[in-house]
Amino acid sequence: MDAITLDNITKTYNKGKVLAVDKATFTVAEGEMFGLIGPDGAGKTSIFRVLTTLLLPDGGSGTVAGFDIVDQYKEIRNCIGYMPGKFSLYQDLSVEENLKFFATIFETTIEENYELIKDIYIQIEPFKTRRAGKLSGGMKQKLALCCALIHKPKVLFLDEPTTGVDAVSRVEFWEMLKRLKHQGITILVSTPYMDEAVLCDRIALIQDGKILSIDSSENTMKKYPGRMYAVHSLNMHKLLKDLRSYPDTLSCFTFGDSMHLTFREDNDGNVTRLNEYLNNIGHTNLEIKEIQAGIEDYFIKISEPAHG
Repeated sequence: MDAITLDNITKTYNKGKVLAVDKATFTVAEGEMFGLIGPDGAGKTSIFRVLTTLLLPDGGSGTVAGFDIVDQYKEIRNCIGYMPGKFSLYQDLSVEENLKFFATIFETTIEENYELIKDIYIQIEPFKTRRAGKLSGGMKQKLALCCALIHKPKVLFLDEPTTGVDAVSRVEFWEMLKRLKHQGITILVSTPYMDEAVLCDRIALIQDGKILSIDSSENTMKKYPGRMYAVHSLNMHKLLKDLRSYPDTLSCFTFGDSMHLTFREDNDGNVTRLNEYLNNIGHTNLEIKEIQAGIEDYFIKISEPAHG
């Protein structure tokens, strides 16, 4: 049985003038960790708000834990946990007070479901009397996750949970999600970070409200057509301009400390000719190597038509 279904969900704003979600369709199996991957403004949060019954869809249908997102919103709210992108707990309440408050709302106690949150809560327990507003970003994140889990939800919705959090806390958070998944909780998580996509069982790439691709992260990377090369030189700003003006370049964009490049035609002489071209126009410390295309590379590739 699928824990989440979307069938042609559409959501608009400003009296239909702004299309935020464009006939989105996908399913999430029970116990699966499913990632919704895309940049800011892609439609991720709108989908989350529709599925968590905070917004009504303008078209299509959907279910969460077998309940209809329109007609059975009360049942859905009782069996899901939701962690929105912006920290939304009570800033003036302490860690412990926030947790007790959310437990009371769902007619449970911290003790009743302590085993579910234990691994997370012990990290913030030393600060249980501190006001939530005074916590660090990573600690706020852990408290919000505890509050979303305190009633032992069947489905957990996490909307960009690691945005604005340091790298160490991001790694810790994903380790926590792995443990939750092993306890049978279905997790739908959204993120703009492509490196987090590989941690999900399956991912949906979304842009301009449209679902562009749904597959495992491994299969998504394998879908990239042609060869991908990483190019680096001492003057990276000049390198980008020169690569984009090179006649044989199909695509070129900045990726970390290198340029990711594809050629118009796939042949063995490409690298030699490019190397000669760049050397002749003064590039030094030059390095050109073939690499495995990543999820971000594939995302850029398939979203190109949407941007003309």
